[in-house]
Amino acid sequence: MKYFEIARDVQNALRSNVPVVALESTIISHGMPYPQNVQTALEVENIVRQKGCVPATVAVIEGVLTVGCSREQIELLGKTGTAVAKVSRRDLPIVTALRQNGATTVAGTMYACKLAGIDVFATGGIGGAHRNSEKTMDISADLDELARTNVTVVCAGAKSILDIGLTLECLETRGVPVVGYKTDDMPAFYTQKSGYKTDCKLDSARDVALAITARKQLCLEGGMLVVNPIPEEYSLDRDYIDENIDKAVAEADRLGIGGKQLTPFLLDKIQKLTEGKSLAANIQLVYNNVRLACEIAAQLCVLRKEQ
Repeated sequence: MKYFEIARDVQNALRSNVPVVALESTIISHGMPYPQNVQTALEVENIVRQKGCVPATVAVIEGVLTVGCSREQIELLGKTGTAVAKVSRRDLPIVTALRQNGATTVAGTMYACKLAGIDVFATGGIGGAHRNSEKTMDISADLDELARTNVTVVCAGAKSILDIGLTLECLETRGVPVVGYKTDDMPAFYTQKSGYKTDCKLDSARDVALAITARKQLCLEGGMLVVNPIPEEYSLDRDYIDENIDKAVAEADRLGIGGKQLTPFLLDKIQKLTEGKSLAANIQLVYNNVRLACEIAAQLCVLRKEQ
């Protein structure tokens, strides 16, 4: 396919029933500053390999939707930073046709997973309904992608810059199950709890894999969201992070920042307000999500062998 490419090691793993975990790239170009972004992305890939799985970082490279980026391509995304296009589903035809580089969002990465046949994708946090979105209609395309694309997303909940309650309502309306891993409280990215309940609690990667398999066999459209709380030792104080989020949101409002520029602006501003504490937490929650995603992907391979 002219605009789509799967790395050879990813292709071989999929053919051989070796677990593959997909990874997005906006976290590299728009989620963290250089060089921490590249260091984190490469360490994430190392963690995946150590868990016996194959990493598949997804991005658009010179107009090609690439599943399984090289080290050099990850370096390119990290060094170029926010100058790289942020690519959701709607952006794919433009960025590929113009032969541009692009960092895929959750929605863009899920679509690439669908094309490649990858079941599990790990990220930091999903997009969702922004604060005051009942007026602005600023709701991430991630939610609609979860409703129509059969990929399981492992994350630390919705980003805490969002309206988590409204995000959960949107997911419910779209028929997307929100599974708490060893928790029935929706994580809030930097903190373990938001006060909102998940749809259910599952206590093992095998149980999650069984639920994914049942969903497929029932021919239910869409994916599943597995929310995995940040480890307690890296969790930030809820009042502290909420206070800084409020400051960042107020500044974004004052500057008139919205749309796809809003989330990168808020994450960067919060990192500065917390003197790097939020960035350190972000890195650790990503590592934690990747480990769980590997366990789920491995269990799915076991179930396929058992069938």
